[in-house]
Amino acid sequence: MKKVLLTLLAVLFTIVPTFAATYNAASKVPTVGATLLTKNNIPSNNVKFTVVSGNVNNSNYASNKVINISSADLAYTGNDNEVAAVIANEIGHIISGHASKGKVKNLLQAGSNVNTDTTTSTLISGYTTAKEEKEADIIAADLMVAAGYNPLAIIVVLTKQTGTYWETIQGKPANADRAMSIYNYISYAHPTKVKAGYGCAEYRNFLAYANPEIAERKANKKAESKNTKEQTKAKKNSASQITKFRTRGGLSGWDAAYGLLNSAQQ
Repeated sequence: MKKVLLTLLAVLFTIVPTFAATYNAASKVPTVGATLLTKNNIPSNNVKFTVVSGNVNNSNYASNKVINISSADLAYTGNDNEVAAVIANEIGHIISGHASKGKVKNLLQAGSNVNTDTTTSTLISGYTTAKEEKEADIIAADLMVAAGYNPLAIIVVLTKQTGTYWETIQGKPANADRAMSIYNYISYAHPTKVKAGYGCAEYRNFLAYANPEIAERKANKKAESKNTKEQTKAKKNSASQITKFRTRGGLSGWDAAYGLLNSAQQ
């Protein structure tokens, strides 16, 4: 009887931790965020990571050194790689100046001594949300690799989300276009990561969708050449953006422009 009880207790202690262990993504944000910055030699002194609900606004990062992370995005994460994917994307937006460029636009429109000609207006409004997200994803992938995280987690976080109506009826994973974009980049810039893979159902489902698309592209020399040129350009742009952000001490080009314009108008 005693032997039976000991056996039952051993089984109980083996099973209970699997139910008790719950991954707390929010608690991982400060550590993972700091790793992404330090491993990429990005100034991290006094930088604070904050988890927020609702819309994320990091337009004031240059002045307050706060990086806001969406709790809604973190809801799709289940390990440190996936938390890194969410954080690195926000850092990517900051490095590219996607949020702070709005401040430059407002300053130009408000400043009577600044010439807001057509060229300037086009420069400011020439981005789309989809383009910005893809650019941030590419920078995120490079930051993650340098910090020791698996960049394929970006795809996993994207495809865990709820797809649009059209994605659903077409049998595509959620955020299929964006996921394919970053997969193409990782395949080009970090092929060993793609070879190693990512062990989860979402990634396997994405590959089931992506592989036929990739095979079709590779069979078309013109399409494959275009893809290679696009990825080469993207890699160069990402490296340049990260380097400039680092050497400016944590300022994007738009942040630097805002500082100069703001000083000129005072």
